[in-house]
Amino acid sequence: MRNEIIIQKLLSYSEKVIGYCAGLDYERFSANSQLVEACVFNLSQMGELANRVDAAYAEAHSQVPWRLLYGLRNRIVHDYEGVNLQLIWEIIEDDLPALRDELSRIK
Repeated sequence: MRNEIIIQKLLSYSEKVIGYCAGLDYERFSANSQLVEACVFNLSQMGELANRVDAAYAEAHSQVPWRLLYGLRNRIVHDYEGVNLQLIWEIIEDDLPALRDELSRIK
């Protein structure tokens, strides 16, 4: 049950970020500090949750980049000089839709 709740939360966070950024380009995204903070917060939450999935569950669903999600969380939380917004944008644009789709399949 715990893993299913985590999947649902991951799906919810990913859908929020995708929705927040729909129709935007990098310039509009990076110019909106509230939007950036909302997206970065949700991505960091996703990383924290990814670290809480049971090892056997993560192995059974190895198509999800669990370690990369947690690694992103670490980069966000521990990057005291600032988050690389270009990297965040690329993740939102290039990786998050596919992750959302995979989480939907798992659910």
